[in-house]
Amino acid sequence: MSDVASYLLMLAMAETHSDSERWPAAAAVWAEVVECNPVVGAYWSRLGEARFETGDYSGALAAYENARQYGVWSQHHADELETVFPPEITYRMANCHLRLGDDQSAVAKLRQAICEGLRDLDRPRNDEHWQPLLADEAVREMLGIADTEGMTREEGWRSDLSFLGREIKRRAYAPFAEVSEPEFDAALAKLADDVPTLSDLQILAGIMKLLRPLGDGHAFVRPAEDDTDKRLGLPVKFFLFAEGMFITAAIPEHRRLLGAQVLAVGSHAVDQALAAVDPLISRDNSQQVRWIGPEVLRWTPLMHALGLIDDPGQAELTLRYPDGTTGTVVVYSVAVGPDDYPGVAPPPSPTRPRPAGWISLPDSVDAPMPLYLRNSDVPYWFEYLSEPGVVYFQFNGVGDQPRESIAAFSERLFTFIEQHQVNKLVIDLRWNGGGNTNLVQPLLHRVIGCTKINQPGGLFVIIGRGTFSAAQNTTTALERETNAIFVGEPSGSRPNFIGETIPFTLPYSKLSVNAADLYWQTSWPMDYRPWIAPELYAPPSFEAYSQNRDPAMEAVLACTAHLPGF
Repeated sequence: MSDVASYLLMLAMAETHSDSERWPAAAAVWAEVVECNPVVGAYWSRLGEARFETGDYSGALAAYENARQYGVWSQHHADELETVFPPEITYRMANCHLRLGDDQSAVAKLRQAICEGLRDLDRPRNDEHWQPLLADEAVREMLGIADTEGMTREEGWRSDLSFLGREIKRRAYAPFAEVSEPEFDAALAKLADDVPTLSDLQILAGIMKLLRPLGDGHAFVRPAEDDTDKRLGLPVKFFLFAEGMFITAAIPEHRRLLGAQVLAVGSHAVDQALAAVDPLISRDNSQQVRWIGPEVLRWTPLMHALGLIDDPGQAELTLRYPDGTTGTVVVYSVAVGPDDYPGVAPPPSPTRPRPAGWISLPDSVDAPMPLYLRNSDVPYWFEYLSEPGVVYFQFNGVGDQPRESIAAFSERLFTFIEQHQVNKLVIDLRWNGGGNTNLVQPLLHRVIGCTKINQPGGLFVIIGRGTFSAAQNTTTALERETNAIFVGEPSGSRPNFIGETIPFTLPYSKLSVNAADLYWQTSWPMDYRPWIAPELYAPPSFEAYSQNRDPAMEAVLACTAHLPGF
């Protein structure tokens, strides 16, 4: 490459043309780019895209062949974020063959893409160019298209279970890490055989049990959004403290239940009820079960299917009230939305310990609201505590907000730190269920580069059972790259874990099922820990919660002596 300046200008022009969808110009300039630098797969992918859009399908096919050979990686263009996955490139090659009229090669490439793990089967199902081929039974079977209208209930569920088994095997990152394939097949076959004797919810519970051995905390199954009979939950919030499971929030009509300890659900003691749902809960570690277990107990149709309660629309709870008296109360279920449905812990959008329109126990306590409960429904915010010289930064969800991205917020946060007397930065990740790991990189860079706080005793990170997915990646990166001191309880996921949210739908029942296809190795390859543990162990207790105290923040503020590492 003799003229680097000209090459860089050419590359910038190619990207501008593609971003502006000026495809003929983009195709011409990308061809020059790959002539100068033929070893970057992303450039071949961009050339393939441009050629395809201009109708040069043979040229696009050749470009995609090279993209597949060299691999694609980029965090800057949405196109490359798709083509980093080899089956995506294979699928695009299938579309090139299809447009060239070579149906046989198109179907062969589509089959290859599906075997490689193509995520979204709805794309060929709904693409008008694939419609003529959907009359072929082999193509329909490949795409999981089933004519469910004429099926009996038994036929429909068995068709769903067959498709489920195929999709788990081709999608899941490590489908047989905990059970062998013959064991999985036997469990699946037994569930299919038992369909006539099981209710729909019992079949759903059976699917949850099939997902459990995947070792994938992101795995879940949920009813269809319009299936109101299954989407019912108790309008109270349970939380498992060291002292037991308590009601921490409720709709206004159940205000008197706040602060009550739940002793039994139906005729089953709480420990028995939690043990009954444990085999259904996919998890990265036991902390995730401590989070999800109480949430699953609110799902009355499932509790009824498991034989824990007598009515899918209500539950009898045996309670010990704050005054020490005990009693029973019947709580009726209400419809719950998709974001409130128990799946993973917690969902990527900010979890809400104080749900809007409900009354929470901290609201009823005659003491100031602790920082960690004050704005837990806001994705990210900070407050300056001037007297101890502490910046408290609560990070509740890894997703850009319309008014201020995470990158812009990070700049504002660290500009404030640089311009004020700050001795400590506290990053609170307790309620953060994740989101998009790519978006957190600017924050990590600013933390790593800020020598004012990135030193022993200057940076504290509060974690807990709700620290999950992208928030776990953030926690792991902070542990690996900074001098952070961790406080609270163990995180809700592993330093290295399987995880991604790419759900698919079962044709007959319309259940939404997720099995992750990515392995996140954010820590070292020899790191087999089930979680990141805190150096300062300050787990949540009901005693502290009922007094609006925060043991984790108290532990941070108590670190005033300059001891080694602190």
